[in-house]
Amino acid sequence: MDEQTPSVLTGLPSWLLTQSAAQAGRIVAESFAAAGARGYHFRLLATLVEFGPASQAALGRHSSIDRSDVVAALNELEADGYVDRIPDPDDGRRNIVTITAAGRRHHRRLVTVVTKAQDEIFAPLSATDRTRLTTLLGRLLAHHQQY
Repeated sequence: MDEQTPSVLTGLPSWLLTQSAAQAGRIVAESFAAAGARGYHFRLLATLVEFGPASQAALGRHSSIDRSDVVAALNELEADGYVDRIPDPDDGRRNIVTITAAGRRHHRRLVTVVTKAQDEIFAPLSATDRTRLTTLLGRLLAHHQQY
C-alpha cells in the first residue's frame, strides 16, 4: 500500500471519530485536572448556569451523567463551596441544587480551561472547518439520540 492509499482503518470515519474522541477526552481531562477539576464538575456547573436550580435527577438528565456519578461530583462541588443542596419543599426525598457565587466564578474559570483545550484539540482546523465539524457532529448525535 502506498502513502496515498488509506489503510482500512484510517478510511473508516467511525474509527477516525473514536480515535479523535479518545485524544480529545485525554486533552480535556488533563486540562481540567491541571485546574483542580473534573469534566463532571464543569458539566454540572454549566447545567446549573444554563437551567438554574434543579434536582439531582434533572441535573443528571440535562448533563448526561449517571445519577450515582452526579451525587459523587455534587459532594465534591458542595465541599468546595460551589453548590448548595437543600431539601425540595415539595418532596422531602429530593434535593434542589443551586450554584453559589463561588461556583459561578469557578464555572467561568473552567470555561476558559475548556476553551483552551478546544483550541489545542482543533488547532489544525480553520474556524470554518471547526464550525462545519461541530454542525456535522451535532447532526450525528441528534440522529442517534432519537433511538
